[in-house]
Amino acid sequence: MTMTMQTIPFTRLKETLYYEQMPNGLDVYVLPKTGFHKTYATFSTKYGSIDNHFQVEGQREVTVPDGIAHFLEHKMFEEPTGDIFATFASQGASANAFTSFDRTVYLFSATGQIDENLTTLINFVQNPYFTDQNVEKEKGIIGQEINMYRDNADWRVYFGLIEALYRKHPVRIDIAGTIDSIAQITKDTLYECYRTFYHPSNMSLFVVGGVDPERVLKLVRENQAAKTFAPQGEIKRYFEQEPERVHDPKKVIELPVSLPKCMFGFKEAVTASEGNELLKRELTTKLAFDALLGPSSRLYQDMYDEGLISDQFGHEYNSNTNYAFSVIGGDTKNPDELVERVKAGLERAKAEGIDEVSFERSKRKKIGGFLRMMNSPEAMAHEFTKYEFKGTSLFEVLDVYESITLADANRRLSEHVDFDRFAVSIVRSPAP
Repeated sequence: MTMTMQTIPFTRLKETLYYEQMPNGLDVYVLPKTGFHKTYATFSTKYGSIDNHFQVEGQREVTVPDGIAHFLEHKMFEEPTGDIFATFASQGASANAFTSFDRTVYLFSATGQIDENLTTLINFVQNPYFTDQNVEKEKGIIGQEINMYRDNADWRVYFGLIEALYRKHPVRIDIAGTIDSIAQITKDTLYECYRTFYHPSNMSLFVVGGVDPERVLKLVRENQAAKTFAPQGEIKRYFEQEPERVHDPKKVIELPVSLPKCMFGFKEAVTASEGNELLKRELTTKLAFDALLGPSSRLYQDMYDEGLISDQFGHEYNSNTNYAFSVIGGDTKNPDELVERVKAGLERAKAEGIDEVSFERSKRKKIGGFLRMMNSPEAMAHEFTKYEFKGTSLFEVLDVYESITLADANRRLSEHVDFDRFAVSIVRSPAP
């Protein structure tokens, strides 16, 4: 364990990151931005919706109900003295939180009272308050949220695709769980998950904005020194073997929509890569897709001009050490035609290669977008732990983008575009 502040310069980006690991294992990063008035802080745990089967070194193996990471995030804002949002508001801060597949993040933004807000953030996340009564009350609130999302066509088409792609992996389970799964959550299971995943050694604090690194680190140091955390062994996460093929090649959901929604994509075989290898795979896939399917591509323009897609058409790539999949699509008057057109375009690109001019244009666009993001403390705060928890760094992105060649993009396209691992999700109105 290190107790001295490390200075990590990123000369090309003209940024300096300050880092210190606390004796209890908490990683603390501070990125000062001279001249910026707003400060963002994120307090994150490497714990998301997929972590429902785990074991802490030296302890028993545990399986918990689906949706518990999200449930826990909701419950953390409740204190014996009331709602923590009111405390942040009284200190001029805006607070929020979110749960994803692989992390839970608590955050605030403020232009003043940074010390007070940072102390509030750390203290409430490190002070759980669960009772039988408040857990039961929360089930009703989250149950309403689950039902609301069941009527949300965008959410349904997106998760419909993941359900179609995956048979066993918990990435296929809605982040909020189901009415039945959250009914099984108790105060004791919440505390068990909290003790496991909210241990400082599994967490990261990132502060970016007009702050003094020495002052921030001194505040965190003193705050943590006043608390006691028993040392904790490594957390092992268990995942069932996922079949190579997709669970369901085509999933159709009927909901009242003005225009059908169609999303499709590919499930990758798990390669267990991490760090910069995982980062390069992610950025190369995004770059190849942008060259072929982005707004500047011929295919996009043709489909847009014909009214087959709207400007909401897009693509994304999600990856971690044990899953990876792509999502392509949007609103369309003819889902089947959209799928066939994009399939034909991808097959052609696999056979002929990506056009060099399109590749270079997309590469410049991606690099430009990254450099613009470096001027947004909010965007940086959201992205930082996403990369850190995958064993790499947000500050590696520029170098990796610059290193990607056309040959890398073509190779990546050949690996990823495999129609044996392809699925389609459609939301459309019921037939009259």
